[in-house]
Amino acid sequence: MNKSELVGSIAQKSGLSKEASKKALDACVESIVEALKSGEKVALVGFGTFSVSERAARQGINPATKSTITIPAKKIAKFKAGADIENAIN
Repeated sequence: MNKSELVGSIAQKSGLSKEASKKALDACVESIVEALKSGEKVALVGFGTFSVSERAARQGINPATKSTITIPAKKIAKFKAGADIENAIN
């Protein structure tokens, strides 16, 4: 399912127009991203939890030259599915 299909599904299930559904989805995604940028965890009971994790710097190998390189530390976004989703897909 891509974004336009998701917007259509939201519109159908909520009775909103596609334009209003797109605005709501965009606002939701923007709010989650802003919270993650500020280091907050976003927990949607039954759906799942979005969080930020730090990945430590590590050694790697450049596949083209086979030389050792240092991969810098970085932050990554994580999602852990909630029980309702886990039960629905099993």
